[in-house]
Amino acid sequence: MFGLAAAAAATRVLCATLYSPSSSFTTTHHFSSHHLPSTLVSLSSLRFRCIPIKAMSETDAPKSASSSHGNKQALISLSDKKDLAFVGNGLQELGFTIVSTGGTASALESAGVAVTKVEQLTQFPEMLDGHVKTLHPNIHGGILARRDQKHHMEALNTHGIGTFDVVIVNLYPFYDKVTSAGGIEFKDGIENIDIGGPAMIRAAAKNHKDVLVVVDSEDYPALLEFLKGNQDGQFRLKLAWKAFQHVASYDSAVAEWFWKQTGGDKFPPSLTVPLSLKSSLRYGENLHQNAAIYFDRRLAEVNAGGIATAIQHHGKEMSYNNNLDADAAWNCVCEFRNPTCVVVKHTNPCGVASRDDILEAYRRAVKADPVSAFGGIVAFNVEVDEVLAKEIREFRSPTDGETRMFYEIVVAPSYTEKGLEILRGKSKTLRILEAKKNEPGKLSLRQVGGGWLAQDSDDLTPSDIKFNVVSEKTPQDGELHDAEFAWLCVKHVKSNAIVIAKDNCMLGMGSGQPNRVESLRIAMRKAGAAIKGAALASDAFFPFAWKDAVEEACESGIGVIAEPGGSIRDQDAVDCCNKYGVSLLFTDVRHFRH
Repeated sequence: MFGLAAAAAATRVLCATLYSPSSSFTTTHHFSSHHLPSTLVSLSSLRFRCIPIKAMSETDAPKSASSSHGNKQALISLSDKKDLAFVGNGLQELGFTIVSTGGTASALESAGVAVTKVEQLTQFPEMLDGHVKTLHPNIHGGILARRDQKHHMEALNTHGIGTFDVVIVNLYPFYDKVTSAGGIEFKDGIENIDIGGPAMIRAAAKNHKDVLVVVDSEDYPALLEFLKGNQDGQFRLKLAWKAFQHVASYDSAVAEWFWKQTGGDKFPPSLTVPLSLKSSLRYGENLHQNAAIYFDRRLAEVNAGGIATAIQHHGKEMSYNNNLDADAAWNCVCEFRNPTCVVVKHTNPCGVASRDDILEAYRRAVKADPVSAFGGIVAFNVEVDEVLAKEIREFRSPTDGETRMFYEIVVAPSYTEKGLEILRGKSKTLRILEAKKNEPGKLSLRQVGGGWLAQDSDDLTPSDIKFNVVSEKTPQDGELHDAEFAWLCVKHVKSNAIVIAKDNCMLGMGSGQPNRVESLRIAMRKAGAAIKGAALASDAFFPFAWKDAVEEACESGIGVIAEPGGSIRDQDAVDCCNKYGVSLLFTDVRHFRH
């Protein structure tokens, strides 16, 4: 047994012996007197802090390329090895020593690039199925050391650690794995969460003043040019930003996936929405506003359709307003099961028609409001073939029978080769979009000052709704069908919204009026004489009936009215419809749209 001072001295002697070149033992960490308890300890307890390893020969000694020796060192560890040979050879030609891991090292060697393997620097083999290989001071010290801090460089020299000038890393394909067809088992999802990669990326990005960090193969050519002396003063900062953004998006996907595994509410306590730039736009809603469009990279949006993921086959660059209008047209037309055409102007459907013959549906949709349709967006829920394309190209305005109809955008689920060729010939500026239907159940996000509103998407269709007859008159089958069609249309019209429809065709609509009576009058004026016996749908209840919207509609000859109900004066609406012999349906569902 020793006194405290004697024990400390013995410890220093022991550790000096263990760290001598001739020793076959090393310790897991340095011992000093502050590691010892205030009570007495025995030397025998210290030996359990030491682990035996193979004695290092000269060839096994840690290799480093310290910047103090004038050598340059690059660390490469990639899951996606696209263009690996290009960047590896490029760095080698510039005099870099390449340090790499596992499969990356093997791929580099196959490409003729000389490689120093990570374990030669760490003097520790990969373990835990390769999950632990770069999490080591000999790696992270070389990444994080600041060249302008003398004590940092002295620490590296003391421990024989070389600096890294370039770190090229990308991550396990977690995103692709968990979104693959058929899904993935939980344990496989866990297996694809990268740990060492994000640690290296973050370390290099933090020390971007001294270390160039690359996470995207698209940046390899620019990296090599920069290293050749073609300087870009912001290049290091841009790479660092991209690195942190890359890791943030990766982590957001992991967090989203984990929340789904918990079976938690659709609205988690915290939500990160990763976005990636699709393109800059010429301007926003107005010429003085800059704008851009982004892809939503949440896992829930993978292969979920929508106008942002549409393929543009022809025409001018899409504008901010073009995207909004195309989105409105596409969302509306996809609601219908039968062949349908929807014409949109300023995000409101101004013409909707369904027919077995899509040509007739197109003609009727345009005729509903040809003035608004001119310069609008035309959407179809069926393939555009040669015949339909010719009709779109040559159709004349119903207002004068001479002016060829002009459209900003045509959007459809697909096009035949000939159909595309014909549409391209209509106009150099006509935007031709091919889109995939939005999947139901999406989370709808909308910005307000200082925050975001989140809600379920409005996926209800007439088949999900019960149309309750509350009037004395029961609608005939045709009238009920008209009411359902009008109800599906009014869902896509801005509130206050009124739609008048008959025989699977919108006859008129009124939208966005603070006064519901004004919306009604606009719709009736557009419908004209065709209003007789038609169906009327309102997105919300009528607060008044007599000498108001309900009575005006009844007097115009409307055959059936569909509304949510819920007003304290609902009975007035019922009594009014009974007086005029009009069927009244309550749906108990409203469709406000702002």
